[in-house]
Amino acid sequence: MPFTKLVKNSAYFSRYQVKYKRRRSGKTDYYARKRLITQAKNKYNAPKYRLVVRFTNKDIICQIVKSEIVGDKVFCAAYSHELKRFGVSHGLTNWAAAYCTGLLLARRALKKLEIDEAFTGVEEADGEYKLTESAEVDGETRRPFKCFLDVGLTRTSTGARVFGAMKGASDGGLHIPHSEKRFPGYDIESKELDAETLRKYIFGGHVAEYMETLADDDEERYKSQFSGYLDDEIEADGLEELYSEAHSQIRADPWKKAEEEEGKEKKTKEEWKAESKKYRQKKLTYEERQEKVQKKIKALAKDE
Repeated sequence: MPFTKLVKNSAYFSRYQVKYKRRRSGKTDYYARKRLITQAKNKYNAPKYRLVVRFTNKDIICQIVKSEIVGDKVFCAAYSHELKRFGVSHGLTNWAAAYCTGLLLARRALKKLEIDEAFTGVEEADGEYKLTESAEVDGETRRPFKCFLDVGLTRTSTGARVFGAMKGASDGGLHIPHSEKRFPGYDIESKELDAETLRKYIFGGHVAEYMETLADDDEERYKSQFSGYLDDEIEADGLEELYSEAHSQIRADPWKKAEEEEGKEKKTKEEWKAESKKYRQKKLTYEERQEKVQKKIKALAKDE
């Protein structure tokens, strides 16, 4: 018999492939996702909500999401670029902004459910570790809106910004099961949380300290790095007041619109469709492509 080389076919290799495409590309941690979306049988198909927090280079995205067979559905969302409406125009991805975005999401979700007055959360942030408890609503004891933190692929090291968003949502009146171990100010030896340190982060105290240090050590770099703050006349000692005012405005009206948005009519579905078509390139026919080629040939002939 002649020698026959064994060629492994695609069926062979597919056995050794990672099952899900998003896992292969490193986009989803399915080990964590399975545990976040699997609901107990005795819950009778009640949705299991997740607080999804994601960071981009210029934005923070906070969403309350439920999982269904057809896919994930977003119940409510808030973005850090919306903080400009509440007076926070700079440092939209820092710890204090993450707290504000979480707070904004919580107040929006509770207002949507019409239980925002019953679950006020922590009205003045003090950095203390607190979980939202049951409250009296129309003479009945009602449990708070519960969701679980979904960090995605973010490193959950102590002091990470993702916990800033969680703290904001928790102080906003949502019930998110967590401990104080990952907040800035937690001491691993004494196993206690320093509330003053956490409060400093909530009101941007760490940014204020850095601003002061940089202003003393390297004035040129300070003017370059904090040029936006200086243009708006925001100084290190004014940051706490700025964030405190933002918290108050968020609680007063979480759906507040920007000044330029007020009075404007919303675009219809057809108008948005026409807007997207404006930037879409029209597909040329065979005759049009040939005509384009001939024009180029003539243009090159003239140049010669």
